[in-house]
Amino acid sequence: MRLKPGRPDLHRHASRHDVPPAAEGVLGVTFLGVSTLLVSDGTSAVLTDGFFSRPGLLQVGIGRIAPDPARIDTALARALGDAGVDRLEAVVPVHSHYDHALDSAVVAERTGALLVGGTSTANVGRGGGLAPDRVRVVSSGDTLTCGSFTLAFVASAHCPPDRFPGTIEAPVVPPARAAAYRCGEAWSILLTHVPSGRTALVQGSAGYVAGSLAGHRADVVYLGVGQLGVQPTAYLEAYWEHTVRAVGARRVVLTHWDDFFRPLDRPLRALPYAGDDLDVTIRTLDRLATADGVTVHLPTLWRREDPWSGLPG
Repeated sequence: MRLKPGRPDLHRHASRHDVPPAAEGVLGVTFLGVSTLLVSDGTSAVLTDGFFSRPGLLQVGIGRIAPDPARIDTALARALGDAGVDRLEAVVPVHSHYDHALDSAVVAERTGALLVGGTSTANVGRGGGLAPDRVRVVSSGDTLTCGSFTLAFVASAHCPPDRFPGTIEAPVVPPARAAAYRCGEAWSILLTHVPSGRTALVQGSAGYVAGSLAGHRADVVYLGVGQLGVQPTAYLEAYWEHTVRAVGARRVVLTHWDDFFRPLDRPLRALPYAGDDLDVTIRTLDRLATADGVTVHLPTLWRREDPWSGLPG
């Protein structure tokens, strides 16, 4: 089989960058690449992943990787400043691969946040020098209150293939090989903004556990789609069934489609066809969304958005 050269043209999907902007001081979500999402209401804020260093392909492939303090500080200053907050309640990697958890200990330290996750994420925090009282280990079924938010954790799975499977059994001290950042515990994270009652499911990886979200509800899903476009159609249909349809969401915002070897000070581009096909993903999910009366969107980098705007009360 010949590999398809190039990558999807994001200009074809430009009209999908239409999630309404969030007004100042109200609940909003800022997309910061891959599965990094800043959720803030102007009073408190939580952050998934916090991956800003984005080392290049060659370094990831044959070298050792470490958090880049300058890139982290630049991204945090811009994102937190735009959100009107100066600290985070929690940093929550969706699993422990480097493109999610590499910077998590540094981000937690910089922002006063708890680092929250399974035992693998805890070992990333310990290796990064985070104090024990700043690391919170959770299990499937746990719910954690973080300022204005509650976070409920449901065990999930990584999309196949998982290139670095298994758990992290000892602290990862950077610089380290990318393979040291094993997947560990993968999560479906159900977020509730307590004052407004607004809800969202953050599904950071395009994996699922059949039936795991039964009985849970979310207005919006931030749906990870990395590697989804190279899966069989039946897999995409099952993924939709056990995430979006399971929680009864009315709006879907796609994440984990951007080329994470490219720094955030350059325009985002889609992952290459060699590893994914965003065009196939959007075409298939559109068909499923139309049948369910759901809309599918792409987030805009750095912009605080209100994905709940216009949804039925």
